[in-house]
Amino acid sequence: MSTLPAVPQPKKPAPPPGLLVVDKPAGMTSHDVVARVRRIMGTRKVGHAGTLDPMATGVLVLGIERATKLLGHLALDRKTYLATIVLGAATSTDDAEGEPLSEADASGVTDDAIAAGIAGLTGEIAQVPSAVSAVKIDGKRAYARVRAGETVELAARPVTVYRFDLLATRREGARIELDAVVECSSGTYVRALARDLGAGLGVGGHLGALRRTTVGPFTLAAARTLERLEEAPELSYGLDDAVATAFPRRDVDEAAALAVRHGRRLRPAGLSGTYGVFDPAGTALALAVDEGETARSVVVLLPA
Repeated sequence: MSTLPAVPQPKKPAPPPGLLVVDKPAGMTSHDVVARVRRIMGTRKVGHAGTLDPMATGVLVLGIERATKLLGHLALDRKTYLATIVLGAATSTDDAEGEPLSEADASGVTDDAIAAGIAGLTGEIAQVPSAVSAVKIDGKRAYARVRAGETVELAARPVTVYRFDLLATRREGARIELDAVVECSSGTYVRALARDLGAGLGVGGHLGALRRTTVGPFTLAAARTLERLEEAPELSYGLDDAVATAFPRRDVDEAAALAVRHGRRLRPAGLSGTYGVFDPAGTALALAVDEGETARSVVVLLPA
């Protein structure tokens, strides 16, 4: 009995390039999210801009196809979080997933003392990252060294906490739970703020929950859950909109557009930092920077 040869299935077309803002669920690593989105979008070309701890939820920015070239240039240096801080217990990871290190009765901590502690952690501060953070020590992540049984001591680093506002206080027996909004610079660890607030109050503290609401110009308003993506695999921003949202804009004429597509330099735009270059049709051609008397393309998005 002869068998018919298998009919090859048509290859799924690659998705268009752009950015995807995902509302990351709790319990998944950022790498888990990337793997899931690769399957949903039907492409291996997916990367993420910054990470979120497995416990945290909220805004995670992903690049799809050619938009992965944008990720290293995005100005995501300002982030906002909704945090729940628990006073009265310190943990090995400075969050609810760690092993208990100490417990204390926090019921005597006054509202004024909490306010003073928060004020002391607002503005430009020196912060020691958590020992299980992703900070690299001699090329190896701190959390990997801790898991390998090493004792890790990290140096303090300057960070900026632009806003640390207390939203609610709940007193539950010997513990206090604080809901707060934190707006901070990239590299700030909110769980380290929880740890340091508790330590300063003499009762220990850790992060109970964390939700990121903004990363640079990207907010939860543009975010999609993975379940919604499964139903409708669509970008949050096409490539042109992504560049226009994330970078200052420079519009050029046809002659300059052709020069950019061939990798040639232009006259400077007078803009600071990295900016997007657009042709007369509104198509994003490149990311560029001014260098003295010329402008240089750092990424050509639509080469000739």
